[in-house]
Amino acid sequence: MNRRKIFNRASNLEKLILSGDVFLVISSILVVLIATLYPFNFSFPDSFSLPGLVASFDNASFFKDQINNILLFMPLGFGFASLLQRIRMKPKNQFLTVILVSAALSLTVEILQVFLPSRAPTPADLFNNTIGGSVGFICFYLCSSQNFIYTLLRLESSRASNSIKKITLFFIGYILVSFLLSIAWQHTTSLSNWSLNYPLVIGNEPTGDRPWQGYVAEVSIADRAISKNEVSQVLNHQNDSKYLGNSLLASYQLTGKGSYQDRTGQFPELLSQGQSPDIEDDKGVALSSSHWLKTREPVTFLSERIRETSQFTIMTTVATADTAQTGPARIISLSGDYLRRNFTLGQQGSDLDLRIRTPMTGANGADTKLSIPGIFADTQPHQIVITYSGATIQVYVDKSQNAYSLNLLELVPKEQKIFYYGLTFIPLGLCLALLTTLAKRKLTFNKLLLASGILLPSLILEGILVNDSGKSLSLKNLLLGILFTAGTTLILRWRASMVLRKAALNRS
Repeated sequence: MNRRKIFNRASNLEKLILSGDVFLVISSILVVLIATLYPFNFSFPDSFSLPGLVASFDNASFFKDQINNILLFMPLGFGFASLLQRIRMKPKNQFLTVILVSAALSLTVEILQVFLPSRAPTPADLFNNTIGGSVGFICFYLCSSQNFIYTLLRLESSRASNSIKKITLFFIGYILVSFLLSIAWQHTTSLSNWSLNYPLVIGNEPTGDRPWQGYVAEVSIADRAISKNEVSQVLNHQNDSKYLGNSLLASYQLTGKGSYQDRTGQFPELLSQGQSPDIEDDKGVALSSSHWLKTREPVTFLSERIRETSQFTIMTTVATADTAQTGPARIISLSGDYLRRNFTLGQQGSDLDLRIRTPMTGANGADTKLSIPGIFADTQPHQIVITYSGATIQVYVDKSQNAYSLNLLELVPKEQKIFYYGLTFIPLGLCLALLTTLAKRKLTFNKLLLASGILLPSLILEGILVNDSGKSLSLKNLLLGILFTAGTTLILRWRASMVLRKAALNRS
């Protein structure tokens, strides 16, 4: 009788836990739907096509969005891992199921956001949401002693644990993953996420709410970063089309009134918006809150060419009419509105302010501050040449010797850098902890794996970034990568030893 009561109580407890898992999963899904689709003001068009759906995903997320998307899906991954463990699914199948469920829910949400005027579907959200579900799964396994012990015992008793060749092969795979993650960092400063749907605007945003007061005499854009010698030729007023050749995408001479034709013949004319001024000035076209220029259509071909090369050069001659303008006030902008752009050259007080859209800087290009001081300290015309290649921005003002250099990777905000490094090296630390557990019986070999596994990924990442972007070698970045990898590995090894020790005491 007592045994039956105990069995019934255990059965009821298991049902209660199972119902708790189901509640957590359902609650997590509801929270995701509310957080991503509220206020549910869906608007469905009369006609719809697959190309239109794909084009709607041409957006990029901000840094805070990336963090929020990962945190939002962690409870879902945790709850699903607990639920699947209760129904005795194999750990490998559990992990795959969590990834598929997280990706499917994220894809559903992103597609529904196409029909929400207040939302913008983003490809990066699919990736970040799936990572969030995976992190929730890993957190469950680290919290669950039973699953943790099972995983450790399987590793220690596997055939691979007795084979140095197999362990070495796994370590080579670990280094290969480190290399691939480092290669992915190169994409963070590329221009591959530039939208193809933005017009070229001079003196404002397309929405007319970020005006600039001043004069622009000319604007030319090329799809490569020109050399310092070529910059000298530009600043000496030599014919840019002669030496830039097919790289020159657009060239507008802004003199007179009315519309302004692209001298290359490849792009739509710049049309006056608002009230065109009656006066003409040798400084160029007069721009103000009541008059700016915009192409009739998006400059799709320009954005497409720059997406392909991930380089550009912008050449212009400008003169501000007010040295205290802020906003930043938009001088040249390739954008959709005040929150979405590919590129903007603006004025913030006396400083020249740059915004460049990359996966790292976000859809507004404002996550990393790019500023050159004192350029608009007077109202005289200034020739400005801006080049971008790798992660390096070169700005020349009036003469090639008057040059400024900025590197996106060196200007990443501290909290954003910590997040990206954690996202890169914490998973590597987890892999290294499993790898060293596999090699536990080979003491000397284990120590070698641990030391090299901690050092090499950080060295690989820093070496690739220095070589590709031209940034300076950073000891702080090296130590940050080492800290994340070593910290994750050592914490997991300590957790493993504590769990196994507790299990041994329970058995005795």
